[in-house]
Amino acid sequence: MPSRFSANRKKRGDVSAGHGRVGKHRKHPGGRGKPSGEHHHRTLFWRYHPGHFGKIGMREFHIAKNSYFCPTVNLDKLWTLVSEETRKVYKDRTDKAPVIDVVKAGFFKVLGKGDLPKQPVIVKAKYFSKLAEKKIKAAGGACVLRA
Repeated sequence: MPSRFSANRKKRGDVSAGHGRVGKHRKHPGGRGKPSGEHHHRTLFWRYHPGHFGKIGMREFHIAKNSYFCPTVNLDKLWTLVSEETRKVYKDRTDKAPVIDVVKAGFFKVLGKGDLPKQPVIVKAKYFSKLAEKKIKAAGGACVLRA
């Protein structure tokens, strides 16, 4: 839009340019940004930013988040960690069982959701849920703990 059509051009010569004579058009009358959220902007903060002020929870001083890091994998996804070829090779063998190291795949804990094929397998992990351990052993496999 050319500047000759702007509202500002139309206001030229008018003393207060549409901003009123009494309450003048000053720079930042309410304050810049979010100041006074607990004072004269309180209703706005209550309405549009509930929970903005205050604290929640308990302080934990030297938080080491890596101690809580424990990615999980369910039994129904366990065989996706090795190739389909590997599963077929060991399908009919009874003297050997494939080893699935879930830690190498980036998981720490094995959970018991889903079913395993009736095929023995050795699973290496840092942690096992009770149900996962029960299902792996029921299929003729073994649970090996590793660091």
